[in-house]
Amino acid sequence: MYKTQAEALEFLQTFLSLLENTPEDRDVILCAPFTTLTTLSKSLHGSRVQVGAQNIHWEDTGAYTGEISGSMLLETGVRYVVIGHSERRQYFGETDTTVNQRLKAAQKHQLMPILCVGESKQQRDANQTESLIFQQLEQGLVGVDQNNLIIAYEPIWAIGTGDTCASSEANRVIGLIRSRLINPNVTIQYGGSVKPDNIDEIMAQPEIDGVLVGGASLAGADFARIVNYQALV
Repeated sequence: MYKTQAEALEFLQTFLSLLENTPEDRDVILCAPFTTLTTLSKSLHGSRVQVGAQNIHWEDTGAYTGEISGSMLLETGVRYVVIGHSERRQYFGETDTTVNQRLKAAQKHQLMPILCVGESKQQRDANQTESLIFQQLEQGLVGVDQNNLIIAYEPIWAIGTGDTCASSEANRVIGLIRSRLINPNVTIQYGGSVKPDNIDEIMAQPEIDGVLVGGASLAGADFARIVNYQALV
C-alpha cells in the first residue's frame, strides 16, 4: 500500500531511465495498488514494463464491498495479478480455498496469476515448511491450468524482518515446489528481503527463475538494479 498516482509517475521517471540496457529476455512487472493501475497502464503503453494488480475476487460482480473483479482489472490494462500473498493470508483471512477461487478467476479472465506460498517462522522452527507448502500447492492448484501460472516462494519470516533466507535454501525449497507440479516449467520466483546487494547471488541459483520484490521496489534506482542483476558464472 504505497504510492499515489503522482508518486507512481515520479517513480517511473527514474525507473524507466535505468532500463535502457536491460536484457530483452527479462520480464518486468509492476504490481501496484488499484488506484494507480490505469495511470501506470497508460504511461507504460508500448514499453517493456507490464502492469499487475495485487488481488482479484472470484466473482465477476456482486455484494463484495472493497473487492475487485477480473473484468475491472482488464479494463485498466492489467495482465498479471498477485494471489495469496502472505499479508493477505495473515491480515485478511485468505485461505487456500479462497486462493484457489481467485486463481481460477484470474485465468478465466486471461490474467496471469502469481501464486504466493510460504511458511512463518513458527512453522519453519517446527519443521513444517515442506508439509505446509505442499498443502498450499495441493489445495490452491485444484483445477488451475499450470501452463498459465507463476509461483512465488516467500518465506514469511524473511519479509521485512532483517532475517534472510540463504539463497541455497531458497533454491532447495523452490526445487521441492517444482517437483510437486504437473508442469515443471512453471516460472518460480523467490520473494523475501530481495535487495540490490543480494540479487546477483539469488539469481545465480539454478531453480530460481525470478524474484517477487517488496520494499526494495519502492525506489526506482534500487528496483532497476534488481531488474539489471548481473548473472554470476
